[in-house]
Formats: sequence, C-alpha cells, structure tokens
Amino acid sequence: MVRNQLSEEGQYPVYQNSMIPLGYYGESNTPANTTFVISAGAAGEVGYSNVDFWAADDCFCIYCSEQLQSRYLYYALMSQKNHITSRVRRASVPRLSRSVVEQMQIPLPSLKEQARIVEILDKFDALTTDITKGLPAEIAVRQKQYEYYRDKLLTFKEAA
Repeated sequence: MVRNQLSEEGQYPVYQNSMIPLGYYGESNTPANTTFVISAGAAGEVGYSNVDFWAADDCFCIYCSEQLQSRYLYYALMSQKNHITSRVRRASVPRLSRSVVEQMQIPLPSLKEQARIVEILDKFDALTTDITKGLPAEIAVRQKQYEYYRDKLLTFKEAA
C-alpha cells in the first residue's frame, strides 16, 4: 500500500509509525481487539485497537493465544513502557527491534484474573479520559455560575 491510496476518512485506520492513524483504507489486515507496538518513528509506543485496522510495516501486531487477553497484554506492556522505550535505537529514524518485544516476559494470571485487572484498568482509563474531556466543560459551567451569582450580589434595588 502507498500513501496515495489512503483517504482522510474511511472504514479502517492505518497505523504505520505513530499512534495517530496515517490515514484510512478500504481494507483491514488486522482484527479488532489487537495490541500492537510501533517500531519506527514513534518507536516503542504501545497501542490497542478495538476496531479492525491496517497494520503497516512499522507496526508489530501481537496475536494472543486463548490463555492471554489482548487488552490485558496492552496494559502489561504499558506497565513496561519505560523498558520498551529504553531499547529504542535513536538514529535518524528511531527504531525498535522486534526481538525486544518478543523477548519480554509478561506475568500470566488466569483468564478470570486478567479480566478482573482489565475491568479495573478500563474503569480508571475511562475516568481519566472523562476528566480530560469533562474538566473544561465543568470549568465553563462554574464560570457561568460565578457570573450569575456575582451579578445577583452586585445588583441593588434603587432606594425609593
């Protein structure tokens, strides 16, 4: 695939060397619920897609066995992100060797425990996302409330 085959809108995001889609393509080569690691450019970035997508050359996709949940793997890799990024070769284009990811050891609790961990971390993730989206809206509401009460307090009836 070449860049001129991509569009700004489409069904399947294309991940190449960044966590931001390079564009969109009409086909996918990777199923939803897949964890991946960027190997060039933003090398060492860990991603998870809950939709089908196109993984370009600089995107290591990790397909999980029945004993490993992909979302759990995502969080496990995120907890080791400092190690992953420390292994990136800094050159004109930063690169991460596939062997770094392949040789990582991930604790493997039972599927039930993985599901419990994912549920807790997903809740925290949602809270932090909501705070970053919701905080500006909350500040705007409080500003209007402040203006309302300020105006009420500073509005006096004229003496008769």
